[in-house]
Amino acid sequence: MYHRFVAAQVRKAFAEITAGNWEAMVQGMAPTFTYRFYGDHALSGERRTHEALRRWWQRAFRLLPDTRFTVDEILVSGWPWNTRVATAVTVDCGLADGTRYQNVVNQFIRMRWGKITEVRTLEDTAVLQAALDRLAAAGYAEAHAAPITDLVPTT
Repeated sequence: MYHRFVAAQVRKAFAEITAGNWEAMVQGMAPTFTYRFYGDHALSGERRTHEALRRWWQRAFRLLPDTRFTVDEILVSGWPWNTRVATAVTVDCGLADGTRYQNVVNQFIRMRWGKITEVRTLEDTAVLQAALDRLAAAGYAEAHAAPITDLVPTT
């Protein structure tokens, strides 16, 4: 029963994000968390603060507006004090250059007492990079910007 509840909450979170309400996902993060998007592109990097995650979602929706997330599969294991979730999600949106962006995202999530403590996002980076390259060529410089992180450079 608990696993079904968690799966329903994950589906609801993706529906909220599809509706443009990514703030609900940010609010679902624990006070201490890690959000990692693999690759070497404008959406990659690691964030550990709510503020950095908000800036990341703002960029994601500027580059990929009206993104639709379709949950294909959710696997849940563990108990409330150590829950693990794996998702396969199809991403689809129209880009500003008139092309479509479609990809599959796999996320591995850890939760503790209903709050997300870790997200690892894996996406076909070649497909994503090609879309970002098309956007940059169309004049969207942010598509080639450095990743958003909360790490302060040391001198």
